[in-house]
Amino acid sequence: MCVIEERPVIETQRLTLRAPAKADVERVAAFCVDHEVARMTTRMPSPYTRGHAEDFVARCGTQDRSRDNTFAIDLVGEGLIGVIGMFTTAEGQVELGYWVGRPYWGRGYATEATRGALDWARTAWRKRYVTAGHFADNDASGRVLVKAGFLYTGVVEHKPSIARGTLAATRMMVWLA
Repeated sequence: MCVIEERPVIETQRLTLRAPAKADVERVAAFCVDHEVARMTTRMPSPYTRGHAEDFVARCGTQDRSRDNTFAIDLVGEGLIGVIGMFTTAEGQVELGYWVGRPYWGRGYATEATRGALDWARTAWRKRYVTAGHFADNDASGRVLVKAGFLYTGVVEHKPSIARGTLAATRMMVWLA
């Protein structure tokens, strides 16, 4: 059995990945109120409220870290700019998901955070197989995942998008350590 740090911290070149904290609630709420952020996720509602952010941060604090790990993506001098997490699905697979606030899009932060999280998953969490997916209308997320080492499986699933209020075609990918 792998022993996981209670609150692991991952350092990358420009970012720190750490457990979300109560102090992050305002920034989470400010970024997630943007419908363009919310609509590219499966679980985020729109409109997104401060209460949603409070609930999210509280749930992160109760995770069973042997199964699920959520990290605030923290940029030096800025604070939280997004979130990345790995969750064990009902089928027992680990699935990665993330979001980054719109002011930070296109700067490589999502790729850097994903690479850091996967390196941690391989070395500290001892994971060798991680899945991810991106909505078919989100090519930028596909590029992030490819740059981080994910490969397309050829499978398209229809996953819920709470913000869209519908199922969305999701291109599935896999990362192998």
